[in-house]
Amino acid sequence: MEKWYQKLTDYFPANEMKSQEHMKTLFKDKEGIYVKEEGPQHILVYLEKEDFIFIDYILITNLSRGKGLGSKIMDGLKRKNKPIILEVDPVDTSVPDTSKRLRFYERNGFKEAEGIEYKRIHAVTNELNEMNILYWSFSPRSERWVFDRMQIAYEQVHAYRAREFYGKEPQGTNEVLYYKEKSYRTAY
Repeated sequence: MEKWYQKLTDYFPANEMKSQEHMKTLFKDKEGIYVKEEGPQHILVYLEKEDFIFIDYILITNLSRGKGLGSKIMDGLKRKNKPIILEVDPVDTSVPDTSKRLRFYERNGFKEAEGIEYKRIHAVTNELNEMNILYWSFSPRSERWVFDRMQIAYEQVHAYRAREFYGKEPQGTNEVLYYKEKSYRTAY
């Protein structure tokens, strides 16, 4: 197992990980679009499309957390002048890191797309993986816009050639992502 992948699997739960072979194929097939940046204290994996960036994984090692490295990485992505979308665990009071992660993203200007539900059954663990979708943009974006880009990210990253790696068809986008239209009542 390659060192970068081992670091990711040591940090992220199994129900959030793709296989190493899946990731290597993404790097090869989507060279220059699906990118891994690695330093001694971090790993960043993202999909960069023409009009947005989807962060697949970001890991800051324990030694560097709280020292500004994560914000520097986010600032570097923001300088690309594209909206950024990512998935994050819902806050769970029994797992303190979940609230720390959310606070980090909020400090870096990310907002939760409250109208988007993300529920995926992991291809290997068969566990339900519910995530919140966060986004940052230099100009206003609707949650519908975020939803449409998240569908692209799901199809081009999570579901990409998944049958080859996991032996079964990935869930369809419409089974994983739900957009809750806001409804307004008229006051009488």
